[in-house]
Amino acid sequence: MRTGGGRPPRAADMKKDVRILLVGEPRVGKTSLIMSLVSEEFPEEVPPRAEEITIPADVTPERVPTHIVDYSEAEQSDEQLHQEISQANVICIVYAVNNKHSIDKVTSRWIPLINERTDKDSRLPLILVGNKSDLVEYSSMETILPIMNQYTEIETCVECSAKNLKNISELFYYAQKAVLHPTGPLYCPEEKEMKPACIKALTRIFKISDQDNDGTLNDAELNFFQRICFNTPLAPQALEDVKNVVRKHISDGVADSGLTLKGFLFLHTLFIQRGRHETTWTVLRRFGYDDDLDLTPEYLFPLLKIPPDCTTELNHHAYLFLQSTFDKHDLDRDCALSPDELKDLFKVFPYIPWGPDVNNTVCTNERGWITYQGFLSQWTLTTYLDVQRCLEYLGYLGYSILTEQESQASAITVTRDKKIDLQKKQTQRNVFRCNVIGMKNCGKSGVLQALLGRNLMRQKKIREDHKSYYAINTVYVYGQEKYLLLHDISESEFLTEAEIICDVVCLVYDVSNPKSFEYCARIFKQHFMDSRIPCLMIAAKSDLHEVKQEYSISPTDFCRKHKMPPPQAFTCNTADAPSRDIFVKLTTMAMYPEDHYRDRLSRDMGHTDRIENLRKIWVFLKTAFHARLRCMCTCNRCTFCICQNFLNSDLLQSVKNKIFTAVLNRLRARVAEWGAMLLADDEGSITHQVHAVRSVEDSIFMESSHGPLFLEARHVTQADLKSSTFWLRASFGATVFAVLGFAMYKALLKQR
Repeated sequence: MRTGGGRPPRAADMKKDVRILLVGEPRVGKTSLIMSLVSEEFPEEVPPRAEEITIPADVTPERVPTHIVDYSEAEQSDEQLHQEISQANVICIVYAVNNKHSIDKVTSRWIPLINERTDKDSRLPLILVGNKSDLVEYSSMETILPIMNQYTEIETCVECSAKNLKNISELFYYAQKAVLHPTGPLYCPEEKEMKPACIKALTRIFKISDQDNDGTLNDAELNFFQRICFNTPLAPQALEDVKNVVRKHISDGVADSGLTLKGFLFLHTLFIQRGRHETTWTVLRRFGYDDDLDLTPEYLFPLLKIPPDCTTELNHHAYLFLQSTFDKHDLDRDCALSPDELKDLFKVFPYIPWGPDVNNTVCTNERGWITYQGFLSQWTLTTYLDVQRCLEYLGYLGYSILTEQESQASAITVTRDKKIDLQKKQTQRNVFRCNVIGMKNCGKSGVLQALLGRNLMRQKKIREDHKSYYAINTVYVYGQEKYLLLHDISESEFLTEAEIICDVVCLVYDVSNPKSFEYCARIFKQHFMDSRIPCLMIAAKSDLHEVKQEYSISPTDFCRKHKMPPPQAFTCNTADAPSRDIFVKLTTMAMYPEDHYRDRLSRDMGHTDRIENLRKIWVFLKTAFHARLRCMCTCNRCTFCICQNFLNSDLLQSVKNKIFTAVLNRLRARVAEWGAMLLADDEGSITHQVHAVRSVEDSIFMESSHGPLFLEARHVTQADLKSSTFWLRASFGATVFAVLGFAMYKALLKQR
């Protein structure tokens, strides 16, 4: 949801309420001040202590509920006083301007007492209140100023009169302001300059607002900054006035008609020195900072609900933002970020988020610099694997501010449940995860680096401590750009549940290592044989001499047995970039897993369908062969008699017998092969053997009348079908000839 032009955050967004405590010597007018504020008139009778008063949010300038608490030494104990101090957000120390003793007690009693009850690093803001100003004609400020300079926790001093209602509202406004817009975190009065934490926060804000990264805020950027922070633009003359103020005080505050970082910091120092803390705090809170000048968890980690079996991806608006971020820091326009450019990009982060392994996770140029495609890929990877970290990173970059969105959560798309994709037989996802499984040194790293277009020579330059277990790049499938994420799974006896979850599995074995395939076969049988996750077998290092694998059956037969695609030969030892064919296949299988699952279940059914068609043809032939056609003619010379004699001839019967004999011999040979295979496979089960025999037995049909056999075998190969095609065509041609002859006979008979 958009925020309607970027509403600046109020202090109410940061504080739920403000608690003001009034302390001081007896009879200085604490209770009178509270009652004058509430009744707007001086009370004739003043009680020893006023009850706690709550001012609703809608009647306070900052729209924050405010609680005002009175203290009476006569009615309350020291323990109660200490408890009130611990609960207060700001304390007003009241003295009488006409009573020097009460002024001395400010430093001798009250400030030390309050500081003893608070941490040194989190002092409560103090307001000095000089009451009864109506009784004197002079000011107490000369006496109070040294005290204010001595104690930095004193925000301000206000002289007022409960009797004349002078500065009563201002007193409580300053008290509320001291809580909502404290000076302490921003400014150091002794050194008369902003504190380092404030400078660091404002520097980050400046760099985010400098959208063209030229080191200055031009008029358009200043107007955008003004609008998102204060919800109102600046008039051209107002912009010039601001820049003139900066020019007047510092020489390098304005450059090329733009406000520099020094000028930006000077303006905020000026705001603070003139008591306009709320201006700086409004800016800080708009950019996500709390009272301690830390980015709030609510800003960095907005709520994002992710149901089970759903993944997270960046949407189109997020990619546009990242594209503009890349262009902003790609100063030399070479479509790659140099180390200095990348360092400049991460200056708005509290730490460097990417390590050297990122360069081996995404695409880089020849110099090892992350390219534009690699930049987007790394963000895609982070979003998929750790969406909370992605939200945090986008927060550092100021995504919600620059795009004027409610939060970074608007950059994330939560995909629908994978079960729905399977039901609808289509997916809306753009990122697919492939777990790469295999023995150590089988070539998995080569597969990962090949996705990034790196051959063996480039892979040898990768340092071991810079190795990455992930690789991500774009792959085009049917004209659609998708992201394929490869994850190198370490070798282990059993995979964890997290290592099984993926969209497609890549099983890698080394063709030159005889022990390599056994691990892939074992992992497949343990975790993926009965799952719907598609699997692809990769014969890595195919440029080396292939040796026989120490397994009961060959990898090709293993894939055929388990209805998998045949092993894909692959090598990284190429002059140019390795082939991307396997990555297209993996992505396609991940996009259409249901199609692959149906292929595994019905790969043999394609042969069965062909056999079924042949069976139908045979039924037609059988009917034609054995039809009893009645005719009055018995001359054995007409067309009908010739056709009838041909159908009953020994030649045609010999053709039929040869067809079924050939098919039967082929089937017997295949049965023998299957039996040997099942006996040799020490992991094969009795159930599988029985199923194979039954499938053969069920495929044989007997005909009692003429004795021909029709075979319906699910495992008849393509070669078996081709060997009998000639005889089937010959029989079919003879039948057509007979039918045409009979039709001609009928026509001649009618003419008679």
